[in-house]
Amino acid sequence: MNNRDLIERDLAVLWHPCTQMKDHELLPMIPMRRGDGVWLEDFDGKRYLDAISSWWVNLFGHANPRINAALRDQLDTLEHVLLAGCSHQPAIELAERLVALAPNGLTRCFYADSGSSAIEVALKMSYHYWRNRGRSTKTKFITLDNSYHGETLGALAVGNVALYTETYRPLLMDVITVASPDCFHREQGESWHAYSERRFEPMRAAIEQHTDEVCAVIVEPLVQCAGGMRMYDAVYLKLLREACDSAGIHLIADEVAVGFGRTGTMFACEQAGITPDFLCLAKGLTGGYLPLSAVLTTDTVYAAFYDDYATLKAFLHSHSYTGNALACRAALATLDIFAGDDVIQNNARLIAALHTATQPFCDHPHVAEVRQTGMIVALEMCRDKNARVPYPWQERRGLRVYQHALRRGALLRPLGNVVYFMPPYVITEGEIGFLAEIARAGIDIATAD
Repeated sequence: MNNRDLIERDLAVLWHPCTQMKDHELLPMIPMRRGDGVWLEDFDGKRYLDAISSWWVNLFGHANPRINAALRDQLDTLEHVLLAGCSHQPAIELAERLVALAPNGLTRCFYADSGSSAIEVALKMSYHYWRNRGRSTKTKFITLDNSYHGETLGALAVGNVALYTETYRPLLMDVITVASPDCFHREQGESWHAYSERRFEPMRAAIEQHTDEVCAVIVEPLVQCAGGMRMYDAVYLKLLREACDSAGIHLIADEVAVGFGRTGTMFACEQAGITPDFLCLAKGLTGGYLPLSAVLTTDTVYAAFYDDYATLKAFLHSHSYTGNALACRAALATLDIFAGDDVIQNNARLIAALHTATQPFCDHPHVAEVRQTGMIVALEMCRDKNARVPYPWQERRGLRVYQHALRRGALLRPLGNVVYFMPPYVITEGEIGFLAEIARAGIDIATAD
């Protein structure tokens, strides 16, 4: 069996996510045969370094022996049981450990299947909370420009990346959108802290104006990932928590992509010293093995739903595979690695290596910015560096980087003009240097004309 055979079979039956399938007339997909650590291998035997953790989910490498062993053990015990009226040890233990790890005050864990479904849970739970408390006018959400929270209709509605939302606009609920604190737009010489603090004013005004009709504010803490890995300072989150408390509005932290060490701390909210009302987790939760998400919330929220059945206050949201035993066991094995290997502390070395390897890009004539938050680094290509004039999206400059990287043995998937690294935590300093070299040559090619 080889790549060509599988590509032909694939194109006859599959429809791939986030893909214009006509591209595959000229851009062959890559059937992967196996994974090992940061490396993937296709059916022709070529290897690719997974620089983006397979859409940001893989934390400790492909075919991780410790997670594999945990799943083998769980397979012989219990694969799945409904979590309505039943329970099981992995779901209970995982909830206990997540509550212990999370910011103080998050004491209840509600499971779902994916990042998008976690967002749906948080949105519905916030709205339903206010309804149960007799505040029926609170029906709207405040979100940031350039935000992304998933592809289901509720999650899509509170996002603001036109590429994903515009087609479905007639289907989406109305939300209140305010300017992002994205520090790419700061004035020359202005610090991230100063810019993020200044950019909080539109949010403050929106909260004050719409207090009586808003259920919650939803944000991606520190990094707007799908929006081009745009970043901002933790002071924004601190100010937001204070404003939400003052107005009596929930704060939803979407840490689906940035949780579990991606920003340098276990959860991004830690860097602001805040506790959101809802913390949405997914992606790295199972180390990249199985779909699972969780929404952590407070006893105050939980209490608003705790009543006699006849009051119809129960939260009836459900998924068939909620709290799947195999997924929970993979997540427990992932948390074991965090604890046993002191991952957050050890990642400091990798964060420094990423910084060192990518700083030379600051001098590239067509790289407008090199930005980093923890284990996430972004290199933004532009036509005019000084004026920060972007390349037209239709030119697909990032695709040229992607193609070059594949030829050289790396899986990079730029977001438009933004080349980024978000690698598994088992990457070595030498492999980081390898990625930087490939990215440099790819950007040179992509910006040559």
